[in-house]
Amino acid sequence: MVPSRVASPTTVLLEWRPEMLRDTNRHLGRRAQALRDAWYLRPFAHVFVDPRLWSLQRRGITGAFGVGLSICFVPLPVHIPVAFMLAMLLRLNVPTLIGTVFIVNPITAVSIYYLAYLTGRTLLGETPGQFRFELSWDWLRHGLGPMWQPFLLGCVVCGAIAGFVGWITLDRIWRWRVQQKYRTRGSRTKS
Repeated sequence: MVPSRVASPTTVLLEWRPEMLRDTNRHLGRRAQALRDAWYLRPFAHVFVDPRLWSLQRRGITGAFGVGLSICFVPLPVHIPVAFMLAMLLRLNVPTLIGTVFIVNPITAVSIYYLAYLTGRTLLGETPGQFRFELSWDWLRHGLGPMWQPFLLGCVVCGAIAGFVGWITLDRIWRWRVQQKYRTRGSRTKS
């Protein structure tokens, strides 16, 4: 991104530079090497030193983004452990995967899971009924019963679609930016 020529304080706060991401990722990589020496992480020490988990390569970043978006639709509070296990198994970028999982937070969870519920209802062909939620044991026993099938189906479908679309979109944007940089570099050398 080209630095702004306007020297106002708000511009500096809103400016994003790729170097900041690289520096942060390098810092996390050094931190990961320090973590491998902790007694409670010694069984996983070989995983922490794998450079693919911390590198800024397109395949690791875009794959981690797609998998992270898919994990966002898991309706249980196990996002971080699942993300870390998948990062180790698939050799994806850990900081990107963990950061993407935080898309689902207390502010966005209701809308994301409601979208999944509506998607599941539509796929099952159910007519939309009146949705009432109350924080009680009775609602958990009786009100949640008819909703679990469309909700889980919607979570699976929305997770698969969001992961695939996120992966493809970020991959295309990454390739486009690299092509733009090569074209810019080529036009500078010809001048």
